[in-house]
Amino acid sequence: MLKERRYDIDWLRVIAIGLLLIYHIAIGFQPWGVFIGFIQNDKSLEWIWTPMSMLNVWRIPLLFFVSGMGVYFAIQRRSWKGLLLERSKRILLPFIFGMFVIVPLHVWLWQYYYHQDLSFMLNPAHLWFLGNIFIYVLIFTPLFFYLKSKQQSKLFSALNKFMAKPIALLVLMIPFIAEGLLVQPENFELYAMTPHGFWLGMLAFLTGFLCVYSGQNFWQNVTKLRWVTLAIAFTLYLLRIQGFTTDLLNYLIPVESNLWIFTVFGFGHKYLNHPSKALTYLSSAAYPIYIIHMFFLYLASLVIFPLGIHPFAKLVAVILATFAGCFISFEFLIRRISWIGPLFGSKEKLSSRKNSIAGEKEIRLGKL
Repeated sequence: MLKERRYDIDWLRVIAIGLLLIYHIAIGFQPWGVFIGFIQNDKSLEWIWTPMSMLNVWRIPLLFFVSGMGVYFAIQRRSWKGLLLERSKRILLPFIFGMFVIVPLHVWLWQYYYHQDLSFMLNPAHLWFLGNIFIYVLIFTPLFFYLKSKQQSKLFSALNKFMAKPIALLVLMIPFIAEGLLVQPENFELYAMTPHGFWLGMLAFLTGFLCVYSGQNFWQNVTKLRWVTLAIAFTLYLLRIQGFTTDLLNYLIPVESNLWIFTVFGFGHKYLNHPSKALTYLSSAAYPIYIIHMFFLYLASLVIFPLGIHPFAKLVAVILATFAGCFISFEFLIRRISWIGPLFGSKEKLSSRKNSIAGEKEIRLGKL
């Protein structure tokens, strides 16, 4: 049974949120950005869609996987009532606050840039992810605590042995393939506030929990097979962007998505499972930055896009400005003002931070 702190999972959550920010910034340089509510630069950088299209089939599912893994660690220290209370404070409260305060700010910036009347209709926007996660916690809490009670049973032993076999990775993909065939999303990467995003997220959340629940064999398996899963995932990606698999997308994209995720888990477990001061800081910053990043992205776009400089220079400038705004806000407001932190899902108190990573007892997983 896994109870030790998993630094690699922490790192993957941080990396996934960083990629999400860059992905959102890049949308502003696509010719279709304005149609999905982003401020769009007048000149596109369509070539960056090539790496974006590699990310977009696994970046959000990865976060759902990691969120499910986080719940496993959380229930080791809590009762079911404690879990629901903690997740209400860490997820539901920031979700509600964000819908009423954070989302309107970047919506108004979009309307101001495009000379529209300022108005707002309540919606979660990029915070839809938090709403989904909270629903999944409510749905799966009975199952998760039942499984927790069976960690010394034959069921657990059988699952642990099965996860050591390469075929286990194929079996884990079957529900995702079924989801693609049953829901038949118009675009696999359209997750936000869609039935596809809800059911895919639910599967990834549950699968993430089961992967870490099952024990060390899963991690040894994905670590051993990481080069194989990488090669197959990259091959499927090349076939997809060349249009060779158009008629098979609902079959193959779920496979490609999961293979990328297994690859990331394998390399992460091999190289990232160690503590660092950078991880301690970034782990506490990732969730609040996810909540506020759209405001700083839109603000940076509003200021930088009208400038008469090369589009790539604008891209770099918007990336730097967005990250700077997010980290400055986290460092000087969210971390330091006690009543603001909980509104952004932060429970860190600056005065209680330890100088040594070895003294940490809290596993900061599953915040998303």
